[in-house]
Amino acid sequence: MKKIILFITMFSLPLMLLAQEVTGVVTDNSGTPLPGVNVYEKGTDNGTATDFDGKYSIEVPADATLVFSFVGFEEKEVAVDGRSQVDVSLADGVSLGEVQLVGSRSPKRTATDTPVAVDVIDVSEVNTQTGKIEINELLQYAAPSFNANKQSGSDGADHIDPASLRGLGPDQTLVLINGKRRHQSSLINIFGTRGRGNTGTDLNAIPAASIKRIEILRDGASAQYGSDAIAGVINIVLKDNVEEFTGNVNYGFYNTNAEGDFPEGTPNTDGNRLDTDRDGNAIGDDQNFDGGSVKVAANYGFEIAEEGFANFTVEYLNKNKTLRPGFDFRRGFGEASIEGVNLMGNLAIPISENTEFYAFGGRNYRDTDAFAFTRNNPTARNVVSVYPNGFTPRITSIITDNSIAAGFRTTTENGWNIDLSNTWGKNLFHYYIKGTINASLGEISPTDFDAGGHNLSQNVINLDFSKYYDDLLEGVNFAFGAEYRTENFEIFAGEEGSYATYDVDGRPIINPDTQQQPIDPITGDTRPGGSQGFPGYGPDNEVDRSRSNVSLYADGEFEFTESFLLAAAARFENYSDFGSTLNGKLAARLKATDNINLRGSVSTGFRAPSLAQIYYNLKFTNFVGGEALESLLSPNNSPVTASFGIGPLQEETAFNASLGFTANFGKFTATVDGYYINVQDRIVLTGNFDAPQIDNVEAAQFFANGADTETLGLDIVLSHQLELGEGKLTTSFIGNLNDMTITDVKNGSLNEQTFFGERDKAFLLASAPDSKLTLNILYDLDWFDAALGLTRFSEITLLDFQMFEDVADYGSLANQVAAASDVYDAKIVTDLNLGFKLNESLRLNVGSNNLFNVYPDQQDDWTEAGGYWDAVQMGFGGAYYYAKLNINL
Repeated sequence: MKKIILFITMFSLPLMLLAQEVTGVVTDNSGTPLPGVNVYEKGTDNGTATDFDGKYSIEVPADATLVFSFVGFEEKEVAVDGRSQVDVSLADGVSLGEVQLVGSRSPKRTATDTPVAVDVIDVSEVNTQTGKIEINELLQYAAPSFNANKQSGSDGADHIDPASLRGLGPDQTLVLINGKRRHQSSLINIFGTRGRGNTGTDLNAIPAASIKRIEILRDGASAQYGSDAIAGVINIVLKDNVEEFTGNVNYGFYNTNAEGDFPEGTPNTDGNRLDTDRDGNAIGDDQNFDGGSVKVAANYGFEIAEEGFANFTVEYLNKNKTLRPGFDFRRGFGEASIEGVNLMGNLAIPISENTEFYAFGGRNYRDTDAFAFTRNNPTARNVVSVYPNGFTPRITSIITDNSIAAGFRTTTENGWNIDLSNTWGKNLFHYYIKGTINASLGEISPTDFDAGGHNLSQNVINLDFSKYYDDLLEGVNFAFGAEYRTENFEIFAGEEGSYATYDVDGRPIINPDTQQQPIDPITGDTRPGGSQGFPGYGPDNEVDRSRSNVSLYADGEFEFTESFLLAAAARFENYSDFGSTLNGKLAARLKATDNINLRGSVSTGFRAPSLAQIYYNLKFTNFVGGEALESLLSPNNSPVTASFGIGPLQEETAFNASLGFTANFGKFTATVDGYYINVQDRIVLTGNFDAPQIDNVEAAQFFANGADTETLGLDIVLSHQLELGEGKLTTSFIGNLNDMTITDVKNGSLNEQTFFGERDKAFLLASAPDSKLTLNILYDLDWFDAALGLTRFSEITLLDFQMFEDVADYGSLANQVAAASDVYDAKIVTDLNLGFKLNESLRLNVGSNNLFNVYPDQQDDWTEAGGYWDAVQMGFGGAYYYAKLNINL
């Protein structure tokens, strides 16, 4: 495991005058060479790692001090004292506070030593050398098969970005913090192009400044960690450093010069930009830049007794909206604004020589603001005396995310490690709709409403045992444990005006037969109720549902020889609401040569339907080709859902297989891993079925176990270091090739094109793009560094709203699909970062994400988002410029 290298803290004399080559061998107490040991010059970023024979070579000044660190062993500092040969023996010493590498419960496993693919991302380094301000953005460009993108016109998904691994759903990746299960968001994605019908974990609720490293296990892991781990596991390891203050101040903004040939008068082009400071459709001033963001972060830790620590982080973010060319029915196309405060703490307190108490947790608060679709005159959805030129409602939200984990770790006299913990978390998503109106109230209607919201809480009790046996085979690790988890999902109502339809006397309509709905005098249509943009949750929508889960697991890693490792895991889970499941995993690693490892795995997996997927319900306005359609999302346990022949949701099941290799040839390392994932009974959100039997509803949709998928893919990570002049050149290539197919649609007797038709299939496949290829080049001097990143996003195809037209107008379904296909060609995005060391404590970074202002291919007014582009993986914001001051004291 590569330890985070210290920031540069002092200037040094030129290496060409004082440097000498130091070589050596690093072994354990028995004399066995240790591969992958981190060796670096103390106080600098000059470092290397031992090869498979435990050998290393490094150029350092004659008076330097070398630091040797390796997971499972005590760190050691050795003065060079002019020597050219420094051999070191490391003593066993697994710290109670050390978090093991995700995917393995053995204390003596490194990222390149595991039988499955694991990325270890040094967030401190990545965060310093980029202007990206959120975790999703950092991982998008740092991990091969991680994908995330901003949404627009997608209700709640405008405020919480859905993210995924290996093209699977956001809810098919498990997130851990310090090895403990993280709760999911209460939001379920209804619109947009990614994660439709899925919940997921809000990674952006975790401050980047609090993170030591992120470990990404790219392999099925349900047998090890339980539900949601079909695609893999993301483990976020919090900082534990002490007596060091780090912080940064980041300011950036977007270029509004969108690439495209837009007709005169296109919204959010010169002379027709929506004013974000006033409600309605008021026109504001032209702007060359928008989306200005300020982020300020600070982290500090201090010692507790001799072995303990407490580390705390505070982060503030203020990001303005962006606006990009759209259409008259979507004048507010762009990214949401965000203002938020993030707090995180991590501590460990020794109780005795072998026992410690630990705790970590935080609070995230975000106030977000995004535009909905426009209501243009003439329409019964507007009251002209209030909004003479029509209006574009704003969906705003207050999101609070709280979590706390606490536990005890101890090591017994016979070497068993025992960990007892309790982890609690809760996500609250509260909607406030502004710049809106309840048209059925006419001129007396308020223009903002509390629309209610939803929350999800989770509590997990874990008891874990593990022990490493040096004297069995070449090393054996056993682990077993139990988990008890409870979850609760709630929907709570907003104020009456946000959901009610009023009669001509201003009373909520209870009996449509005796109460008259107001008529719009301009259109002659009945005036609808509820807040426009997002109708509030009413008492009929309220939900308060819970469930519990008990699980037992066991796993072992057996090193039969120095070359061959076999790992096995099994897990039994029982849910209170749908029953039991048993899953298993086998993985192996073979050292083919001193420099090459072969590895592979097979496993079964599962994901329990989320409480939100079972119980979520809402009556909302769905825009189809610019026309409003009143739709009902019926809960899975509803008689309405059952009347369409859709049964209770069952677990998704999966089979995963992977095969790959790792290589280490001095300064060059490589990992290449192929994978196969077969998922049965994926939960999907159906299309809209005609529902004339439901009052004031034109269409209804549901969650259902609706599709089976197969995914074949390849992850590639290559890196190379080269001493060049007085500096160091680091080159890395990160690639993912992915091919998902939908093997079956389980529509039963329902019409397939409505249940999960070609358009819905395209959304699912677009979440699994064919490829993402990134080349990163970093040249680092003592006082200056330059980083260049080139990322190629592959072509994707989406089907637009033309799929809702009459197929007879196109002659055949195939012709309709061809007409509706929006092909977004492959694009290359360039990032540039320049870093300057101002003094021992300050470093300034300036640069640009998407330097050349590249946009997706221009489309037409049929897009899902209502703008000129859909929310594809490369984004639609254009060039972003930034400056960042990093502080290290």
